[in-house]
Amino acid sequence: MILKANILDAVEPSPTLAITAKAKAMKDAGKDVVGFGAGEPDFDTPEHIKEAAKKAMDKGLTKYTPVSGIVSLRDAIIQKFERDNNLKFDRKNIIVGTGGKQVIYNFFMATLNPGDEVIVPGPYWVSYCDIVSLAGGKPVVIDSTPKSNFQITAKQLEEKITNKTKVLILNSPSNPTGTVYTKTVMEEMIEVVLKHNMMIMTDDIYEKIIYDGVRFYNPAMLSAEVRERTFIVNGVSKSYSMTGWRIGYGAGHPTIIENMDTVQGQSTSNASSISQAAAEEAIKGDQSFIQTMVTAFDDRRKKAVKFLNEIQGISCNMPQGAFYVFPYINEAYELPGFQKLLKESGETSKSKFFCAHLLEKYLVAAVPGIAFGDDNAIRISYAISQPQIDKGLERIRQMIKDLS
Repeated sequence: MILKANILDAVEPSPTLAITAKAKAMKDAGKDVVGFGAGEPDFDTPEHIKEAAKKAMDKGLTKYTPVSGIVSLRDAIIQKFERDNNLKFDRKNIIVGTGGKQVIYNFFMATLNPGDEVIVPGPYWVSYCDIVSLAGGKPVVIDSTPKSNFQITAKQLEEKITNKTKVLILNSPSNPTGTVYTKTVMEEMIEVVLKHNMMIMTDDIYEKIIYDGVRFYNPAMLSAEVRERTFIVNGVSKSYSMTGWRIGYGAGHPTIIENMDTVQGQSTSNASSISQAAAEEAIKGDQSFIQTMVTAFDDRRKKAVKFLNEIQGISCNMPQGAFYVFPYINEAYELPGFQKLLKESGETSKSKFFCAHLLEKYLVAAVPGIAFGDDNAIRISYAISQPQIDKGLERIRQMIKDLS
């Protein structure tokens, strides 16, 4: 007998991980695949961070730690919030997890009851809705468009709230669109949150990857009152090119942290002790690497957007943060060749078929927009080398030309 939990019927495997795995398998088979799928920088982890991990191993720091993380790392996180965000926390406000994803998962497991609603601005990171569903909650999506720079409004938020609404998710800079919420829009949403006695879970994982002089704001930075209703998720994966080290952290009300500690204590227990030592050095040590990386991403961003907007049937907003572009390809769906192949395939999602055809025939891995709640687009990561970006975009242009 094979057992299966019914809740899994509402959950799908991560599309980004699946596409990245397929692209890697094709590369391993000798195919010249350009991988736009992975959400990780192509830079190596800085040497001083790796050295901190080596020193931790040499000192024998290879044992269990407290579930919520070693004291020195939590203290470093406290210092980071005060230094970067003018937010003051105590150790009781901080938890360290095995990546930002686990912190988000544990937050919802610790706060939701069956039927509780969570508002998810779309396009959204692929795992938000599934994690909410796994925790027994109901994701309620609010759509946005390129015209609004992929930002929802306070009016849209107000219209979606019911007596079951408990949490608003805010991801700024955004994955997949790269949009960064302005202070004004954030303040307007805060008014709605306070009016309806809600919480905000803010995913700040791309906080440091921001362009054009745009300023990062977190809701907790704007109002002492809303700080009590904000849970902050962050980590070292993106800013320090440490995706494989798997360290994320959260900051919020002590009761929520205590309950998350209980959830984590019955699943993974502590994050890797060696990774925690590396994360401490990342947060406390030399920060110059971030600017070097962001400068490179900035150049790639501008070139990618220019290239995409020159392709027939594609339009692309300029992202303000993160390392993704989210080009709209809905005009390309009307091309005769695409219509013919789509009909023959039987696929109902146009972006899924677009990306499947792109990978199989043109050896370019991109993520279909439907995975982020918007079938009009695809997500392209420019966290790869410029020559690879150029090669991949040229192949997309050729595919569009062939479908015309």
